[in-house]
Amino acid sequence: MTYVLPVDPERYAAFLGVMAVLAVTPGPANLFSIANGMARGKRAVVVGVLGMSLATLVWFTAAALGLGALVLAFPEAFRLIAVGGALYVAWLGGKALWAAVRGAVPGRPERPSLTLGRSAFFDGFMVQLANPKAVLFFTAVLPPFLDLGRPLGPQLALFALATVGMDMITMNAYGLGGAALARRMTAPGFRRGFDAAVGGLLLLAAVLIGLRV
Repeated sequence: MTYVLPVDPERYAAFLGVMAVLAVTPGPANLFSIANGMARGKRAVVVGVLGMSLATLVWFTAAALGLGALVLAFPEAFRLIAVGGALYVAWLGGKALWAAVRGAVPGRPERPSLTLGRSAFFDGFMVQLANPKAVLFFTAVLPPFLDLGRPLGPQLALFALATVGMDMITMNAYGLGGAALARRMTAPGFRRGFDAAVGGLLLLAAVLIGLRV
């Protein structure tokens, strides 16, 4: 009895190459990781990446249930999700800029003043869930690599493993870089520039989301 692999090896290899490029390309998720690391530190980077990874798995589940057909049937719904996500990220950026405008409070230690949203996990989940890049990925990038002659479930599981794995590596790298930068910015007077930089990164992420709507 001949064993049939869950995925076509050549297609999977090609997908890994494409995914590696997409993972390292700066986008809303990677920019959020930098801002999150700068504002909250190393532990929050990992938590935020877990939130974004969960959102990615939500998209893979949607793909298994027929995301392409849903996008075609209800395009406005997905557009509203993206717009809402852009506004949420812009709100986080506005909070950071407001912290920069207020400046450091006398008597407080010189450390990042930004708190962002409710939690790193929630913020990360929302950023990735509303990222139009995810919709584009699952409706345009992923389908050509699927082999309709094989069961889709195992294929999507292996593609999800590769996608989440590469994303976690690169987003953690970006975020830990941001956290390392934050540790160096402890001298008085750097607080405003620090918060302004975080706010700028988040607003840039919001713009990138908005441009892809």
